[in-house]
Amino acid sequence: MTKPVSTEKSGYWEQITGKMPHFAALDGWRGISILVVLAAHMLPLGPKRFEMNGAVGAAGMALFFTLSGFLITSTLLYQPSVPVFAIRRFCRILPLAWLYMLITLPIMHTAYAAYPAHFLFYANLPPFWLGDLTAHLWSLCVEMQFYIGVAVLCLLLGRRGLLVLPILCLAVTANRIIHGEGESIVTWFRVDEILVGATLALLMHLPGSDKLRRWLMPINPYLLMVLLIAAGHNRLPWLNYARPYIAATLVGCTLVRKHNILSVALESTFLRYIAKVSYALYVLHPLTVHGWLGSGGTMVKYAKRPLCFALTFLGAHLSTNYYEHYWIQWGKKASKRIANGRKNELLKSQTETAA
Repeated sequence: MTKPVSTEKSGYWEQITGKMPHFAALDGWRGISILVVLAAHMLPLGPKRFEMNGAVGAAGMALFFTLSGFLITSTLLYQPSVPVFAIRRFCRILPLAWLYMLITLPIMHTAYAAYPAHFLFYANLPPFWLGDLTAHLWSLCVEMQFYIGVAVLCLLLGRRGLLVLPILCLAVTANRIIHGEGESIVTWFRVDEILVGATLALLMHLPGSDKLRRWLMPINPYLLMVLLIAAGHNRLPWLNYARPYIAATLVGCTLVRKHNILSVALESTFLRYIAKVSYALYVLHPLTVHGWLGSGGTMVKYAKRPLCFALTFLGAHLSTNYYEHYWIQWGKKASKRIANGRKNELLKSQTETAA
């Protein structure tokens, strides 16, 4: 847990240096969120009339987005270099996403006009370009658009640009309420789930975070879990608008509560592994229920699900540890060269000034 940073002489922003702190609970939530999403997409969660699959899936995505906003904002607070940020993010996201598209778009006989929307990550916007095997990639579109937006903010305003994100979060939620959009895949009706994670990161790192911790400590996370699922149900449209804030509060209260059963579970080796392969699990899983594996009557189809899960996890393990690993390491090396180059330029400039 980080302590509030002093605001003496050089100012708060100049004193956020060093390595970004690691919150083990975040890995646990990432693991839980992807397991919840997989269950919602691949299993029947109760009788169909209860419509629990949609509610559970929305809850899982809210957690996933909250974690993304928290991670990205924290990263830019501690390492505000936009080129370094862009290289690392793109090397993390693009190789697997683009490979998946290269495989699935021909399988779906997708019109060539839809290819740019997929590869440039605007397929979630009207008139919508997603197909059966790429429908889930709407979330990557929202994330990539957020990455570009936050990078532009930091280019224009530096780290202070991050202070705009909470305002944008409230504006997006207000926009959803005005247009009656409880749940949507369109960025300007959904990105508040990422922006609220960014807001949580600012509150955790900015001075005065002790007050936030005292406020979060007594909150019951198990009650919030129930509320989060309820906030994803289409029969409670008024509660849908609160879903981002419930998810962020749930994550936040587990960052400040320690030594309880939930904390132990969130920091478990199992969830850390699931978190590690979570991106590949999300990208690949629709392909394992396509064709023969997803065909047949209800009993036959779900009898094949153990094989679908096995293929999903095998593919994710291989992708994470071999294919994605290569590109992530390449991105780290490239960004390190850029960071070292800027550091050397700064040292040279300081030396010349002193002389």
